[in-house]
Amino acid sequence: MNKFLLPICILFFLSCKKNKTDTTPILTEDASTFKEIASLTIGGLGAAEISTYDPLTKRLFTVNNSTTNQIDVIDFANPASPQKIAIINLTNYGGAVNSLDVRDGKLAAALEASNKQAAGKVVVFNTATYAEIKVITVGALPDMITYSPDGNFILTANEAEPSADYTNDPAGTVSIIMVNQNYAVTTIDFSAFLSQQNTLMSNGLRIFSPTNNFVNDIEPEYITVAEDSKTAWVTLQENNAIAVLDLTTKTFTKILPLGFKDYNAADNKIDVSDLDNAKTLANWQLKGMYQPDAIAVLNNNGVPYLFTANEGDAREYTAFSEVKRVKTLNLDATVFPNAATLKLDPQMGRLNVTNKLGDTDNDGDMDVLYSFGARSFSVWNGLTGSLVYDSKNELDAKAIAENVYDDARSDDKGAEPEGITIGKVGNKTIAFIGLERVDAVALYDVTIPTNPIFIKMLKCGDAPEGVLFIPASKSPTNESLLVVSSENDGVIKVYKADKL
Repeated sequence: MNKFLLPICILFFLSCKKNKTDTTPILTEDASTFKEIASLTIGGLGAAEISTYDPLTKRLFTVNNSTTNQIDVIDFANPASPQKIAIINLTNYGGAVNSLDVRDGKLAAALEASNKQAAGKVVVFNTATYAEIKVITVGALPDMITYSPDGNFILTANEAEPSADYTNDPAGTVSIIMVNQNYAVTTIDFSAFLSQQNTLMSNGLRIFSPTNNFVNDIEPEYITVAEDSKTAWVTLQENNAIAVLDLTTKTFTKILPLGFKDYNAADNKIDVSDLDNAKTLANWQLKGMYQPDAIAVLNNNGVPYLFTANEGDAREYTAFSEVKRVKTLNLDATVFPNAATLKLDPQMGRLNVTNKLGDTDNDGDMDVLYSFGARSFSVWNGLTGSLVYDSKNELDAKAIAENVYDDARSDDKGAEPEGITIGKVGNKTIAFIGLERVDAVALYDVTIPTNPIFIKMLKCGDAPEGVLFIPASKSPTNESLLVVSSENDGVIKVYKADKL
């Protein structure tokens, strides 16, 4: 062999061998370096509530109810410089648009009726031309919409809130739209569980209203769907529960009551007063209802883990309200021997609690106090409903440490976690939790779903509602992106991480 050729062959052989066994790390993204790269204002109050991204057209579509009922279309080909390019006018379809999702070039919008107690609509548009594809009738007040991962279903959580005078309270439902069957729809309520009402309520399900009507009192809020598109989980926020939906049979199979959080436990210290001139976390003789808003599912070793943002919500209408401040309630003297002190404003006096739960012996005074929400995010076993993790008071504590906590919300729901989404960033799985009252998003490493680890907080617009993760595989720049939409100031912010 040529004496010059031999060394070349050896080098070639070694390089091939190295390529097969090389363990040199591939450049990846570092979630701890997420930072803002762009900001776009599309309106004022009521704008930028929810956004969704279409990878085919490289466009963002954002709810905008600040002036008229419309969807704003944003050129997102360059995420560092998003530009509003069009609107989709929805005034001919009835009431406000509440939620959006997109799949395969089809934008699905959920719209409530002008009369919120009437049937709502889902309108499907072409993402390239904005042409209407289909209008589908769904249940009352479709408040959230999502495609299943396989694109075969569109699901809406139809909250069905009552009228202010409570003379019209429609049934809470979920609508299942079959995309490949000319958008045929099945809308289902919870009447199949009526015979289980007492058992479910004894386990923590809340059924309460002027009529105490089981079917009408249940109010679906948010939906997440399993990777295989066979199962969905639906938060029932006011009811403090999660429902399990079989998409194959189009039936609910379970209602999972979530129970209560003990604020007297060591790691659950909270601030309960907006008039104590301090951001001090302490234990209180108090329980919290989890009452999740957004929900996301993460499958790990065959177990679907449900991540919930435990915002809390109350029924508060002209003809019926469960919200009372502690200082206005009659507290049981045996359980609360220091009631007079507790009722002071710098103590628990200002705290909002429910008056529809807590009189355990029916003697007219409160034996247990229950506040709204859990000021946390939780992880639940989606098969059994058991709690496997709760962030306890970490969201409030981190917000205080970073000087973004709003003490004016201490008497209500603290940082108020509302939105949640999960995505893969580099070799880690990250949960993004929108904190409505501190105008921030908390990032957690949830690669091990039962042991989330706090990473950082990102400041965003006023009252973040939509928390959208765009994976690198669908991103216009092949980079993981976070898009946060805020409803009080109409601001959309875009974030990305650095490469390792």
